[in-house]
Amino acid sequence: MTALTPATSGPAPAVVDGPGWTAVCPLDALAPERGAAALVTGSDGEELQVALFRLLDGTVCAVQQLDPFSGANVMSRGIVGTRGGTPTVAAPVYKQVFELHTGRCLDAAGKEPRAGLAGDLASFPVVVSGGVVHVGIG
Repeated sequence: MTALTPATSGPAPAVVDGPGWTAVCPLDALAPERGAAALVTGSDGEELQVALFRLLDGTVCAVQQLDPFSGANVMSRGIVGTRGGTPTVAAPVYKQVFELHTGRCLDAAGKEPRAGLAGDLASFPVVVSGGVVHVGIG
């Protein structure tokens, strides 16, 4: 069995090849401080677009690709930064700032989310196993 390396904070799941986990890409395919979009499949068979971010320390974060303020699937094109030492991404359309580990909106930039959408991003567990990035969407 290959040892699991958690790519985000928190305990690593025991299995990354079961339902709800998608092998997305080799870790080396993710450029540090840049986003990449991926299509992952949940345990219910539903597909979801996620935005992946590899940070300078090697951590990989996954949040929903859908920007709740513009309604466009563009979060992977956001600008990576930090606030108080916490990794963030600024949405490319209206510049809302979100924590990458939790998806929490830190700055709504004077806007409201689109009707029916939450103001925070959904975040997803990420595990790097054998040099491959896996995303879990349960």
